[in-house]
Amino acid sequence: MINKEEYFFPYEVVRGHQEELIKEVKKCAENRENILIHAPTGIGKTISVLSPLVSYAAKNDLTIFFLTPRHMQHKIVIDTMRLIKEKFNANITVVDFIGKKWMCAQNGVDFLSSGEFGEYCRDLIEKGSCVYYENFKNKKLNVKKDLILDAILKDGPMHVQDVVKKISKEKFCPFEMSAVLAQKAKVVVMDYYHLLNPNIRKSILARLNKELERSIIVFDECHNLPEKCRKILTDQINTRVIDLAIKEVGQFNGGEGLKDSLLEIGNLLLGLSKKIPLDKSECLVEKKDFSFEDYDSLIEDLGSFADEVREEKKRSYVGSVVNFLELWRGNDHGFSRILTKGFLEDGRAVVKLKYSCLDPSLITKELIVSSYSVIGMSGTLTPLEMYKDLLGFENVKLLEYENPFPKKNQLSLIVPGVTTKFSARNEKMYRKIALKCACLVNAVSGNSIVFFPSYNTRDEVNLFFERWCKRTTFLEQKGMNKHERDELIEKFKSYKDKGAVLLAVSNGSFGEGIDLIGDFLKAVFVVGIPLTKPDLEVQMLIDYYEGRFKKGWDYGYIYPAIITTIQNAGRCIRSENDKGVVVFLDERYKWGNYFKCFPKDKNFIITETPVQKINEFFKD
Repeated sequence: MINKEEYFFPYEVVRGHQEELIKEVKKCAENRENILIHAPTGIGKTISVLSPLVSYAAKNDLTIFFLTPRHMQHKIVIDTMRLIKEKFNANITVVDFIGKKWMCAQNGVDFLSSGEFGEYCRDLIEKGSCVYYENFKNKKLNVKKDLILDAILKDGPMHVQDVVKKISKEKFCPFEMSAVLAQKAKVVVMDYYHLLNPNIRKSILARLNKELERSIIVFDECHNLPEKCRKILTDQINTRVIDLAIKEVGQFNGGEGLKDSLLEIGNLLLGLSKKIPLDKSECLVEKKDFSFEDYDSLIEDLGSFADEVREEKKRSYVGSVVNFLELWRGNDHGFSRILTKGFLEDGRAVVKLKYSCLDPSLITKELIVSSYSVIGMSGTLTPLEMYKDLLGFENVKLLEYENPFPKKNQLSLIVPGVTTKFSARNEKMYRKIALKCACLVNAVSGNSIVFFPSYNTRDEVNLFFERWCKRTTFLEQKGMNKHERDELIEKFKSYKDKGAVLLAVSNGSFGEGIDLIGDFLKAVFVVGIPLTKPDLEVQMLIDYYEGRFKKGWDYGYIYPAIITTIQNAGRCIRSENDKGVVVFLDERYKWGNYFKCFPKDKNFIITETPVQKINEFFKD
């Protein structure tokens, strides 16, 4: 049994596998090793990683950067650190950071992109127009500033929303004040973006007076990491943005001379579209195909104008053009350059040029090599070998743990006889899927969620499903904001006794990150496989991974889709007392190349009589 005082473990009971995981994490830190952990919900990943690391970091003057892909995931880390502090009276400073834009006290910045906000913020600071920043820099207010910081330290660890509210009320910059606190911090909770983006990483480390060599990096929900890295190094431009940029230069003084340059860029895009074969909508291009005389001067002139626009409007379409032009000059290795032609709803043609990153290790490898230690963890980090390859780990320990919840509490079924395979999609198949789903939902005495591979497939199936389903039906809407998502979930939860069904999308708002612990969710049905549209970019990804790892089809196409469905299924059983059913409906799930992607501890039953199995399960 571990020494709880030594490890800062605040709970009375150490769960199954926790002791082993805690000791492995401590050993990893002591030996400056890297580690990837597949640990399903219920093992207690957060405390099992934090408790040994906090203890070790405190003794060895190290900083822990705990990184998450979503703001909402910061809460459990801060709550855990509060518990450690209260239980052991530990004098450990913890700071919660989110994106600078979301910590800004200025009104009206929510709709800006991160790049646009950065320009806007710099402009306000340079002009001395931000009262919050000016107060922060005012040495005459140092006493007041110190009092505020001391109060936060005393009350902390505090959630970032509470810190922002408290500091904004006193008219100081929440980001700058939090950065001062973080200089003393042993645990800094941040978004992925803070350390993944090379420019932001350099800036934030300098501001916090931290070094990677003295930092342990923890990536939570690490299954998101490859895609997040690729997106950071990806950008695109299209003729619609060019048109808006041309309109923008016509509205501001000093923009007249730039109209011709933007027209040239737009005409070049239209000209390049002739390369696309008549029977296709996209093609590969080369860097030299999209090039201009005096490229550097063009970027400088457009950039200066964009800065002026942001002073008044906060955002600039010309600035978006500049960002793309700068990135387009990047390397070819590990990237694709794809030209696409499509049409708007009004029939107008749009030509898009995309510079897309294929290799996430272009970002992560530097972090892995430079940091004291890197830990990646998730409940769906399978297969571990794939993440080792994609993220560029050379020496890394791979740990995989079984689901800790009682196996008798979950029924896992695969139902063949239907499929969402593109070649099989027709009214007859949609009707068949709808009938199976309705029978399954009607058999569950409680709430169910049905996940579909796309909104279109969901809507086609629902045309028939709504006729046969006896439960109240809720539909996820595309592009829902946080308030709308929360409101829908609360309404859905209110039906736990009568039973309702939520028709959602695998990659949508409810596919991961929601917890419906207890009787709020009794079944999850995953319809089809959310495979990415097999376009040119996906083919380039497959080819790239095939060339590097000889597993292009698996790494670039199949595994990401299956991992998404496992995340969907994970909404059902969130505690050791939950009892529920998970059903995968598609012929392909029983095929070997798909079935092998599931965690080893999944005890699937392939059945043609799922309703009977469900009735027997809940009866028992």
